[in-house]
Amino acid sequence: MDFPTDVTRALDLALELKAHELVVLDLRGISTATDFFVLVSGTSDVQVRAIAEHVVDELKVEGVRPGHIEGIRGGRWVLLDYIDFVVHVLHPEARIFYQLEDLWGDAPRWDVSNES
Repeated sequence: MDFPTDVTRALDLALELKAHELVVLDLRGISTATDFFVLVSGTSDVQVRAIAEHVVDELKVEGVRPGHIEGIRGGRWVLLDYIDFVVHVLHPEARIFYQLEDLWGDAPRWDVSNES
């Protein structure tokens, strides 16, 4: 699947900081809130924050700014709302607990390879 450029860029940026379990959910036709969820995991609170900050900082350089950011201080689950897509950077325990992939199980899903 071809994703919008900004979604692909967010995935690439997350991979630069060794994010894993990258998944894109296509919410078009399912939700009016956003078109895509980008789900990625870090291995620690520090890595979750670092991935989120890297995505925000680098997309800002390219003129893409989030409308809203939540959870960056805690590092368990950071939500970066770019209106047309939302990046969720999760600690593995938070990802298991909230089960966003199951919650949005009707959405087409793409597992993104961590290999370049």
